[in-house]
Amino acid sequence: MKGWLYIIITLMLFQTSCSNKRDCSLEEQIQDVLDRTILKYNERGVSTAIIIQDSIKFSMVSGISHDSVSMKPDMLFAIGSVTKNFVAALTLKLVEENKLSLDDPLSRWLPTYPNVNSTITIRQLLNHTSGIYMFWDNQKIWDELKKDRGKVWTPEEVLGYIKDPYFAPGKGWRYSNTNYLLLAMIIEKSTGSTLSTELKKHLFEPLGIENIYLSQEDTIPENQAHVFGDNFNFGDPTVDLTFLPRASHESITFGSSGVFTTAMDLATWSTALYEGKVLQAQSMAEMSQFVKFKPFGDMKAYGLGVQVYRNSFSSGKLAIGHAGGNIGTTTYMVYLPDYQVSIVVMVNAFPGKSATAITKKLIRVILKDQNALGFIPSIAYPPTGIILFVFALSILTITVVLIRKRNSLKTV
Repeated sequence: MKGWLYIIITLMLFQTSCSNKRDCSLEEQIQDVLDRTILKYNERGVSTAIIIQDSIKFSMVSGISHDSVSMKPDMLFAIGSVTKNFVAALTLKLVEENKLSLDDPLSRWLPTYPNVNSTITIRQLLNHTSGIYMFWDNQKIWDELKKDRGKVWTPEEVLGYIKDPYFAPGKGWRYSNTNYLLLAMIIEKSTGSTLSTELKKHLFEPLGIENIYLSQEDTIPENQAHVFGDNFNFGDPTVDLTFLPRASHESITFGSSGVFTTAMDLATWSTALYEGKVLQAQSMAEMSQFVKFKPFGDMKAYGLGVQVYRNSFSSGKLAIGHAGGNIGTTTYMVYLPDYQVSIVVMVNAFPGKSATAITKKLIRVILKDQNALGFIPSIAYPPTGIILFVFALSILTITVVLIRKRNSLKTV
């Protein structure tokens, strides 16, 4: 028995994490998650922003950008595919203005391209049910891209690398950056303007969001979180990639990627969008028409530019938003509708294993603070689960010992 008590006491003393101590403030718990997780995964830095019920706000960082320069809350990150959320919202704005219809076929706005069915609708582009091939999967485009990192590709050039569709329009679901390349083309054709100009006019300026840029069309300020790594075939993973030529990469992902922003500005956007301050109710209803599929990664369903996270990712609660990765960065934008909470996590690493872990832990910390977690979910997440398991096992052992002693006394 003394052995079991020793184990329990040791484990309890080991739990110095603020996320498991009642006397730590929510801010301290958040900082603890950032510090410990970055250290665990040996990644450089993280920037996070949390908005609770549009009133309580946290903007916090941990780790470094580069050399001895600490991460700062105002540093910009490339948010990768989270850009799709903006493009989808802009498309719905144009629908509200009767400039587009979700049922418009490609043929209304664009010429015919090889391997692209012109009957595909805007809605099918938005929710990835078009079946259009992902140009990203064609190795030939990467071979060409690496030859000249400074080349600016036209959408038409990118579409030249499209292969046969995965399925007929509306007959399946398959994530494809090509869908959002075509959406960007439609937006520019229908407005006679640039994607960056329309994003600012319809989305960012009305919300007062200033620190947000589209790489293909805006000049990105130099206060960026520095990025490292060999993703996208840049070579040596120790090289600082921040200011190396990347026009070729940014231009082929036009519409599907390209936005740079800060954690707090992205959290501000998330809160405004999902709390009905950007789109009309009908547009939000359209955005939330989710196509379900066999879960993969952190995703189990997809609407119009918005994904539904797996239950295991969000402690069993409904969580929507979008995730993304770019050269040397990983980003999560998560909104918990039932609790009016926006959580944004950005790390300067790709793949950013710490970003996934931090986001999941922060969801749990916030839900715990909201008294939204029961006993069973807490068991599933160590180290709390370990303590509970050992405690239960010790009680069982004590019970067994007592029963055996009682039986032995009866025998005597």
